[in-house]
Amino acid sequence: MSTTLPPMHAALSVLGTMAGQYLASQAQAVQAAAAQTNSLCDVCHAKPKYFDGTKTHSSCSKTCAAKMPNRGTTNNPPQKRKSTKPASQLCDYCHKQPKYNDGTTTHSFCGKTCAKNAKAAGIASAPAKSLKNGCLICGSPKKKGHFCSQTCHSKATKKAPVLLEVPQGHDTFGSVSDQFKASWRHQTSCPTVRRVYKVIGHPTSIAKYEAYRAQVEARGNFAATGRSPGNENRRWHGTTRECLLGDNGNSSLCSSQSCSAMWDPSFGAGIYTSSTSSKSNDYSNNVKPSKLKAVLLNKVVVGRGYKMMQDNTSLTAPPPGYDSVLAEVATGGSLNYDELVCYTENAIRPSYLVMYDA
Repeated sequence: MSTTLPPMHAALSVLGTMAGQYLASQAQAVQAAAAQTNSLCDVCHAKPKYFDGTKTHSSCSKTCAAKMPNRGTTNNPPQKRKSTKPASQLCDYCHKQPKYNDGTTTHSFCGKTCAKNAKAAGIASAPAKSLKNGCLICGSPKKKGHFCSQTCHSKATKKAPVLLEVPQGHDTFGSVSDQFKASWRHQTSCPTVRRVYKVIGHPTSIAKYEAYRAQVEARGNFAATGRSPGNENRRWHGTTRECLLGDNGNSSLCSSQSCSAMWDPSFGAGIYTSSTSSKSNDYSNNVKPSKLKAVLLNKVVVGRGYKMMQDNTSLTAPPPGYDSVLAEVATGGSLNYDELVCYTENAIRPSYLVMYDA
């Protein structure tokens, strides 16, 4: 049986028609799939994009929106690179960018926009509470001390000696600043505290101080009378600052051997401190021009103090049976403000560097 084949052009025409129909159906399928894909979240690709009644967003939820890559789209503006700074140093509103520093003060927000948004939202004063007990390394909440964990404590001590800036909303900043104001007794207005730095001493140095404190406590048994071990107190010390340590967030110790802005155990016959911040201010000097002055707030093992009302420049040690000399103000005495003098460097360690208006 013979079969008559259609002409070549007819066959091609039929095949062309079939191919066109197939391609059209495939194109429709691709478009349908693309439309379905485009309606899904750009992050998880599983849930539909969120529509707020006016605008279709690129993600399905806030969770996926937070995972969006740092690129700009019509529905998602470019995201700023996340800061690696501790939470305590980030803007109190957006929590992404570092707080703005104007050269003297570190403000609560990164810029005017966040400051305005925070005020409008009525949360301008809330961040100070959230920072009240923040770890000085990571910003996480802590129960006591300056760190939230042994891990953060170890990070700090490995870099010792080092200064860690305390945020203005922190409880430690408030405690140090309040003591500075309360102990300003000169007949001048008390300057504003601008910055506070926690001094992290080397473990070996701290161990020597703690050993001396334990010895004094064993002799005097001060804790039994309700006082701190070794009769430890916080006292001010003013000195000359050759460098600009503490200015504008500068926490780098200089290499000068004569700069006393940080701890220098060579103070002559005695190491002088005072409970009066304004007296220590009299001894605070800058070699380089600065808008700020610096004093140290120290931990001092007072022990049993020998009280004196008159100067005695010949002393090189406290009288036998005493651990320090307490120079007190009295009628007919030679002192206008109190002084505490120790005669061993292990009796004192700097605890905070305080920067205030010059």
